[in-house]
Amino acid sequence: METAKDSGRHIDLGYERTRLAADRTLMAWIRTSVSMISFGFSIYKFFQYLLESNLAAGHLQHQAPRNFGIALVGLGLFLLALAILEYFLFLRRLSQETGHKYPISMALVAAILLSGIGVLVLINLLFRMGPI
Repeated sequence: METAKDSGRHIDLGYERTRLAADRTLMAWIRTSVSMISFGFSIYKFFQYLLESNLAAGHLQHQAPRNFGIALVGLGLFLLALAILEYFLFLRRLSQETGHKYPISMALVAAILLSGIGVLVLINLLFRMGPI
């Protein structure tokens, strides 16, 4: 037989599992976004190398790989921003429901830092400036 104290503990554990599921979902979006950002950057750099070394001279349009790379990096950043926003809104709703304030997760910190790196990559592709 459960007491009121045990029942409250089960509810708290249920909310904690729900928060951890939100963390896992955010990490899945991080993986997807980082894959898109790195693939877009790699495509751009590979074709830039081919064009600069004259290995593909006359066979490629000059801007096509750059535009495709920018599109993938931009899409990866957009999806990462949506995932961060969704995570914030979900945690706010969960906090209002439980009355608890949840700590900042490492997944959120990683998502924010990686979005900063993605912005730097996008700036590099758009304006051809930076160390890369």
